Amino acid sequence: MGDLPIACDLSVAELSVRRDGLLARLAESASERSEIENGIALVLATSPEITGLIAQVIQAERQCCRFLRFRCTYEPDLGPVLLEITGPEGSGEFLRDVLGFFRDPG
Repeated sequence: MGDLPIACDLSVAELSVRRDGLLARLAESASERSEIENGIALVLATSPEITGLIAQVIQAERQCCRFLRFRCTYEPDLGPVLLEITGPEGSGEFLRDVLGFFRDPG
């Protein structure tokens, strides 16, 4: 697979809806958020709703941000879920600045 550009295929209006809807729900559901090399890591509680939300986000983002890589780890004994979203160099800044994973609420 060749290097994919760090770019989102959504229009400005579509990106705003995604950022303020689906992505905000995921970020708000996280008990921890941290920046990792070329991406972000979210710790989420295990529940059917969270599993569904993670699947929705991955499916949606794979369509418009094709450079992103998703790694989801479910800890044993119904422990938390670790979702890592990474990509090539510059992906961390994209996730923070464009998708708004670390912007202040309100």
